[in-house]
Amino acid sequence: MTTEYQNDHVPDTQVAAERERAYEPDALARLWVERANEGDAEGMAVYEPDAVMAFPIGHEHHGREAIQRAFAGMLEKFTYFPMEQSLPTLLLGDIALTSSVPQDNSRGRYQVPRRQPDGSWLRVLHSSGYFGEPS
Repeated sequence: MTTEYQNDHVPDTQVAAERERAYEPDALARLWVERANEGDAEGMAVYEPDAVMAFPIGHEHHGREAIQRAFAGMLEKFTYFPMEQSLPTLLLGDIALTSSVPQDNSRGRYQVPRRQPDGSWLRVLHSSGYFGEPS
């Protein structure tokens, strides 16, 4: 397993204040797809500062900035991202489990978002379900 770590953490208060925020866990997927199709790697990083994402499986990206860099690499290879069918969301207080049915060769996507103090949601864990080469 390879790991990419972020050294500088961006406080939650600096999370793209002008951008639309997700006030339901399921809205994160829609925001991600819209921003991906706009080529906006920074906007795709709908994650807490210390979030962890596996993309591809076996390669972890630690921290929002590392996740954003992974998305920038992804955008160099892919320009269109379809909206996938969401599976039912599980809620437990301020955490949720979201998932979708992939339209590519992935095994499934799973995310754990957490409610923020302002009522919006950001992801803390994300498994892409993708086994290909890292971008």
